[in-house]
Amino acid sequence: MKHNTRPAVIFDMDGTLWDASSQIVISWNRTIDRFPQIWEEITLKRLQAELGKPMDDIATSLFPWLSYERAVALMDICAEDENRYLAAHGAVLYDGLEDTLKLLEGEYDLYIVSNCQKGYIEAFLEYYHFEKYFRDIECYGNTLQGKSFNIRRLMDRNHIDRAIYVGDTQGDADASDKAGIPFIYASYGFGRVNKESVFGEIHRLAELPGVLKTWQKGRQDRG
Repeated sequence: MKHNTRPAVIFDMDGTLWDASSQIVISWNRTIDRFPQIWEEITLKRLQAELGKPMDDIATSLFPWLSYERAVALMDICAEDENRYLAAHGAVLYDGLEDTLKLLEGEYDLYIVSNCQKGYIEAFLEYYHFEKYFRDIECYGNTLQGKSFNIRRLMDRNHIDRAIYVGDTQGDADASDKAGIPFIYASYGFGRVNKESVFGEIHRLAELPGVLKTWQKGRQDRG
């Protein structure tokens, strides 16, 4: 089996590459308006507390008065409508994203692993024409498995030996640790992370190439 010789940088989506929370709130509230059994509007603050979780966990948290099956079914409808909305409107990219991707793609293979539904990453890639930067993606909606499983699945599928994960929550840090790869904390995102569990921290995307060089140098020094 031929292994990939270039190091891999695997990205989270929400709170790392973009902030789609305002757009998701608009889309989801339009969807739930069609269902009279949903009487609470979803607020931006409430949604941001849920981002990064698997979709079924978000469903039961937002709609606790529904059965698990009905909550998940409603979330599936919200997710489908959301994908269409984002594909048409986009969201808010974090400053310097495309410049950073252009800089990194010459030295690293870039990937995305997210806890999102099917079609969400694709909406992001298609709206901004970013397919050219990323070699592969994986998500909860494809596998119904957690992030650590999906990181390893993507790495195995692409024969990746060296990888690092970039995300913004403690769940991202824990998934990286469970998958056996280091973690870079994007502190500009939504979450808070135990700093002892991170390889490095970035306050903006422009800092990522420098942290990655430190990671690479450390590997070379040990080698």
